[in-house]
Amino acid sequence: MTKNLFTDLPTKLPDEIITTIVEANTVRIERIASHGHASPEGFWYDQDQHEWVVLLKGLARLLFDANEKPVLMKPGDFVNIPAHTKHRVEWTTPDEPTIWLAVHYSD
Repeated sequence: MTKNLFTDLPTKLPDEIITTIVEANTVRIERIASHGHASPEGFWYDQDQHEWVVLLKGLARLLFDANEKPVLMKPGDFVNIPAHTKHRVEWTTPDEPTIWLAVHYSD
């Protein structure tokens, strides 16, 4: 059965929506939908798995603990985040959904 990454999104997103698309032993693929969301102040992701993420729609700024300046992401931009690389979402587009595809994987 075919599904679409851009459908089944509410018009207002009070919280970020994370939908697991596929999960296996060492990999998990998620669709993440944000709408003006950012990581809570002082919060850093510090994940046990690597994460490859591509921005499909909208705009976002990611901040890595090792960098002072956020990285602007636009549709088509992707980044591979090694495990235990502290990072956070500084900003996502407030006037439209920001859609990400994230692949979490182990060596």
